Amino acid sequence: MNLKALYKLSYGLYVVCSGKGTTLNGQIANTVFQITSEPPVVAVSINKSNLTHEFIKESKLLTVSAIAQGTPLSFIGRFGFKSGRDTDKFQGIDYIIGESQAPIVIENALAYLEARIIQEVDVETHTIFIGRLVGAEVLKEGEPMTYAYYRQVKRGTTPKTAPSYIAEKKEVLRMAKYRCTVCGYVYDPELGDPDGGVEPGTPFEKIPDDWVCPVCGAAKSDFEKEE
Repeated sequence: MNLKALYKLSYGLYVVCSGKGTTLNGQIANTVFQITSEPPVVAVSINKSNLTHEFIKESKLLTVSAIAQGTPLSFIGRFGFKSGRDTDKFQGIDYIIGESQAPIVIENALAYLEARIIQEVDVETHTIFIGRLVGAEVLKEGEPMTYAYYRQVKRGTTPKTAPSYIAEKKEVLRMAKYRCTVCGYVYDPELGDPDGGVEPGTPFEKIPDDWVCPVCGAAKSDFEKEE
C-alpha cells in the first residue's frame, strides 16, 4: 500500500484555538472542512495528545483561522512545533476573544470561524470535532495557505501528531542541504531563507551563527548536512 497516494488529497492550513478558563492555546491543523451550509457545520481533526484537544473537549468551543499564503514559517512553527504546555503561544501575537469567548488568531489570517461542538467522533489517535458555527468573519482578501504550498514552496515539515503525517525515507539529494534535527526542516542554499534575511544562493556555512530554524527556532548548530 502506497500511502503517498494520500498526498493527492487537498488540504488547507489553519490555526485552531480554544481555551480553558483564562488559559489559551492554539495549534496548526490541516484537516478542517465544511460539512453543511444550512445550518453551517464544520469538522476539525485534532490529535488526542495535543493540549488544544484537551481545551476543546472541555470547553466545547473552537475557532479556526485561515492563514494567508505569505505567512512566515516562524509563525507556523510557533503554533505547529511548540507545545502550549511549555510556552505561551499567544505572547506577542495579535488575537481577539470572539463571541464564543474562545481566542481567535487574527495575525496572518484572512478569515476566521467560531464553532460550538455538537458531536465528537473517536478515530483512535485523533478526535473529529463537529461544530456548528456561531460566528465567522472575513478579515482581508488574499490567497489562503494550502498544505501543498506549505510543503512545496515554503518547504515546511509535518509534525508527527498531524493527521497527514507519513514517515518518509531519506532521499539522496543532488545538492548539499542541511536538515534541522529538531523538526526536519531542510535548508536549501539555492532558495535561502528570505523570511529570515538569508538571500537565495547563500551556503549554509555563510549563514550568521545567530540564525535559527524558521520553523521551530532551533539553533544553527542543530542542523546536520544531508548526505
